Amino acid sequence: MSLAEDLKKVVKGDVVNDDATLETYSRDASLLFMRPEIVVRPTGVEDLQALVRFVAKEKKKGSDISLTPRSAGTDMGGGPLTTSIVVDMLPHFNSIIDVSEKEDREHNRAGYAVVEPGVFYRDFDAETQKKGLELPSYTASRDLNTVGGMASNDSGGEKSLKYGKTSQYVEELEMVLSDGEVHTFKALSGSELQIKLQEDSFEGEIYRAISTIVAENRDTIEHAKPHVQKNSSGYALWDIGDGVSALNIARLVVGSQGTFGIITKIKFSLVRPKKFSSMAVVFVNSIEELGALIPRILSHKPDSFESYDDNTFKLAARYFPEFALQMKTNLLGLGLAFLPEVWRLVTSGVPKIVLLVEFQENKQEESFKKARALIEDLKQNESSRDIGLFLAKNEKEGRKYWTIRHESFNLLRKKVRGKRTAPFIEDFVVVPAVLPEFLPKLNAILNEYDLTYTIAGHVGDGNFHIIPLIDPMRPDGVQLVRELSERVYDLILKYDGSITGEHNDGFIRTPYIERMFGKDMTALFEQAEASFDPLDIFNPNKKVIRGDIDPLDYLDLNPQK
Repeated sequence: MSLAEDLKKVVKGDVVNDDATLETYSRDASLLFMRPEIVVRPTGVEDLQALVRFVAKEKKKGSDISLTPRSAGTDMGGGPLTTSIVVDMLPHFNSIIDVSEKEDREHNRAGYAVVEPGVFYRDFDAETQKKGLELPSYTASRDLNTVGGMASNDSGGEKSLKYGKTSQYVEELEMVLSDGEVHTFKALSGSELQIKLQEDSFEGEIYRAISTIVAENRDTIEHAKPHVQKNSSGYALWDIGDGVSALNIARLVVGSQGTFGIITKIKFSLVRPKKFSSMAVVFVNSIEELGALIPRILSHKPDSFESYDDNTFKLAARYFPEFALQMKTNLLGLGLAFLPEVWRLVTSGVPKIVLLVEFQENKQEESFKKARALIEDLKQNESSRDIGLFLAKNEKEGRKYWTIRHESFNLLRKKVRGKRTAPFIEDFVVVPAVLPEFLPKLNAILNEYDLTYTIAGHVGDGNFHIIPLIDPMRPDGVQLVRELSERVYDLILKYDGSITGEHNDGFIRTPYIERMFGKDMTALFEQAEASFDPLDIFNPNKKVIRGDIDPLDYLDLNPQK
């Protein structure tokens, strides 16, 4: 009897293995291609439990099957790819269960929501906005990704500078673990934690294992933890309490990419977003100027501090009509909107980097006042005489800059013919203070390889996205990806950065985790993963590699072939 036939007896949901379906689930937004054996669409929690119990039983017999949860498939690192069983959460785990207002001024929270992982953020946001609430860790792909993916990756975006990443908003998680049972995790402390540590259950075993790891390895964890503002690499053992007086297992699960179990329900805390925005835009002609500019701008406490490079700017100029379409205006209207910037280009050339500094307030005049104060501050600064300064007094005037920032990746992907967008070094983080020294070295490496690329990102916290374009017919494609990964990650780690700030390790970056954290910390990651999933049922070879496997064996630069 085949695996598909066995699974059809176990679950009520669809069990699919036709060629077209398997082809679709063989890809995400990465460079990788992994063809699954089967796709299962569980109808609910009971289906998931039956599925996990079946796989656990087969694993004990020596079978090599596993379960990889997937929602929208927008991951850039191969996180939802597998050669075994894909568990598709989109069709039946897509309910918004509750959205409620609940003021908590101490923690700057205004409400909460309970939601299933297959809900698209765009739909979730539409519901929360009806009550004036928001999950502010949304990503640039907010119209495409799900909230389950945001929790699994510990995603962040343009508001992370002020509001932090998704992990700061997950209050509680419900999930099916390797015992086939449903478990709920949240922050525990005091007597509540002590009771849990004494509990004679699989959940109690997990708490005891993680408590021991954290309590007995404090020096290792403190030494190895990332010292940057953003990180999605590894398991966040440094951010879950001391294991004795407090322990937050939910925080450990966030960012674990489905390697601990399958999330079935998430409780998010929410904020009340401010309604009006104004933006200061800074054209910078020399990267070296960032050293003085970044701390000066951060002292004004902006809500967002984003950037894009000269290559992105040139791309925007090349595809001007597409930007007009995105902004829902005509070419003349867009051209008139950019007249001051065009004059700046004529007189001073294309800037090396453009900084977008946004302020949000509940009154338009207040946000405008803050943006104007920054502009005036920079005008008076001796080191800022050779920069271009523009003021977008409201959201409408700032939209043209956000359009360039948000749409550059899509234009690269859709418009540059004969080449493919290649995300694999696309999410590094360094301390902003080192950017004037770091970015020229990064550009020097990239320029050795005859590549078209853009660099854009969250300059306020040093998190940047590099998107190279690669000719899919290039014979040295695999070697190029391997070489660039090695050299760029070595540079990042030389500056004590992180290999991923938002997008997570996935399959493509997992081999570099030990290089980033060291052997001792990597061993703790392995212990943590094994405490949840001793049979390696869930999403193997993400975060922790077991066996001899090379992600670049699954590299597919030419998906159209």
